Amino acid sequence: MSAMNSKERISKIFSKNDDIDRIACFSGMGNVTMEGLKKYGYAFYEIHLDAEKMANAACTSYELYNFECAVVPFDLGIEAEVLGAEMNFYTHKERESIIYPTVKKKAIQEPEDLKIPENVAERNRVPLVLKALEIMQERVGDFVPVATYILGPYTLAGQLMDLEKLLKMSFKNPDRINDLLSNLTNFLIELGTIYRDVGIDYLTVREMGAPTDVLSPRMFKNLIQPHLKRLFSKLKKLKLPIVLHICGNTNPIVELMWESSPTAISVDQKNEVDKTREKLGDDAIIFGNIDPYGVLVKGGIDDIRNAVKKAIEGGVDSVWPGCDIWPAVSKENMLAFVKAVEEFGKR
Repeated sequence: MSAMNSKERISKIFSKNDDIDRIACFSGMGNVTMEGLKKYGYAFYEIHLDAEKMANAACTSYELYNFECAVVPFDLGIEAEVLGAEMNFYTHKERESIIYPTVKKKAIQEPEDLKIPENVAERNRVPLVLKALEIMQERVGDFVPVATYILGPYTLAGQLMDLEKLLKMSFKNPDRINDLLSNLTNFLIELGTIYRDVGIDYLTVREMGAPTDVLSPRMFKNLIQPHLKRLFSKLKKLKLPIVLHICGNTNPIVELMWESSPTAISVDQKNEVDKTREKLGDDAIIFGNIDPYGVLVKGGIDDIRNAVKKAIEGGVDSVWPGCDIWPAVSKENMLAFVKAVEEFGKR
C-alpha cells in the first residue's frame, strides 16, 4: 500500500474505507500544549484572542508530535459569547498559567430571553476563528485535516443560563426547554454552515452537558436526541463529516448517540469501548477513548501504550483523547502517544 498523509488517511476513515495503512491519532477537540506555545513564546491566554496566535498554536501539535489534525478554538465560549454571555479571559494571570476562558455573566435568565443576532459570521470571536482556520488551511491543510467544533444544543443552553435551573426545568418544564433547544439548534446549524464555508475538513459537536448520571437515557432520547438528529441531518447535507462527542459514562446511551446519525461518535475513558463496538456493530465509526489527563499527563510511557493498545483492541476506528488534551502534557508523553497508535494501529 502506498504511503498516505494524515489528511488522506482520515478522509478514508470517515468514509469507512478499509484501504488505509493504519488507524489515525487525532481529535476534534482542543489539543494545544504548553510545549507548543513555548515555540512562539505565547502565554496561554493570548491564543484565545488573536487569530494568528490561535492558528500557530493549533498547528504545533502536528508539527511537534505528528498529531494528525489542527483544531481551533481552545475554549467553549464562542457560541455563548455571540448570544450575549460575558467571558473572562484571565489576561491578568501569569503567562504560564493554564486557565481556560469561562462565562463570567450568563446571557439569559429564562429560555424565552434568548435572542439570536443577525450576521453571526461577524459577531464577537467568530471572525477570529474563521481567520485562524484560513491560516491553518494554508499552512498545514495539504497534509492534515483542519477542523473546528460547536457545542451541542443542551451544552450551549448550560453556558447561557444557570445550569441548575436548566436541569430542573428539563424535568418540570420540558416544553420550554425544547423550544430553547430548537432555537439553539437553528443557530448551531447556521454557525456550522459558516465554518464549512471557510473550508474545514470535519466538525465535532460537543454535547458534554448531557451527563448520564443526571439525565436518564429516556430523558436523553426525549429531550436531547431529537435536536441532535435535526442538527446532524442539516449539517450532513453540507457534505461534511460530523462527530458527536459526549463525555462521561456514555455506555447507557451509545445506541442513542449513533441513532442520532452523526458520521462518527467519540467517547471518553469511562466508556467501555469493546461493549460499545458490540452494541453498535461494525458499521459504526467509533473514536476514543484515551484519558487525556490520567493517562496522557499523569501516566508513564507504558501506561500510554497500554491504553492505546486496549482502545484499538476494543474496536476504535481511530484513537482520540477522551476530551481536550490538558496543555501541561509533556513532549515525551505526546510522542509516545502518537508512536503507540502508529505501532498498534497498523492494518
